Amino acid sequence: MSFRLFDKYAERYDSWFERNWIIAHNELRVLREFSIENPSLEVGVGSGFFASRLRVSLGIDPSWNMLKIAKMRGVDVIQALGEMLPIRNNCFKTILIIVTLCFVEEPEKLIQECIRILKDYGKIIICIIPRDSSWGKHYIELSKKEHPFYSKAKFYTIREIQELLQKHTLKHTKTIGTLTFKPEEEPRQEEPVPYTENKDLGFICTEYTKS
Repeated sequence: MSFRLFDKYAERYDSWFERNWIIAHNELRVLREFSIENPSLEVGVGSGFFASRLRVSLGIDPSWNMLKIAKMRGVDVIQALGEMLPIRNNCFKTILIIVTLCFVEEPEKLIQECIRILKDYGKIIICIIPRDSSWGKHYIELSKKEHPFYSKAKFYTIREIQELLQKHTLKHTKTIGTLTFKPEEEPRQEEPVPYTENKDLGFICTEYTKS
């Protein structure tokens, strides 16, 4: 399973945020545009870069080595798969899924589990690297070179994510993104922008509310 790769390369994964701090902080700016109400959960919390800065209540991940880094960042964690969340119904006001769906074997089951544990009028925020963006195409090319992470990833378009969520009793509330520059360009700090189909954005977050 892909999470074993994250166990093996946990420190390498975490070092990405330091090596690419401009990109990481642009992504963090997007997430700060959303109202993250507690109790909150990040599914696929990884090394806790986002959860620690957004003060997320709890992080879940199958990789124990990732969770050890998240714990060092002050994040409360549970080791578990997103498709089988060990949590009772109607617990959380906000659930974050940040670039996690591309590594999940059963994304539909993960979404169902998230809806189960989400309170009424709670929010699911899903962030992706769109397959049809410059950044998505860049990572797909890296995957062909047997990159340890991207070779196991399945990238989605924002339309595919919206279709996945619209199957359920969820209402779309907001979609915004960042990374207007291309992978070969010098990274620059930038403000989040509203998503439109004609914009080439390398990181997009979409929010849906449970009705």
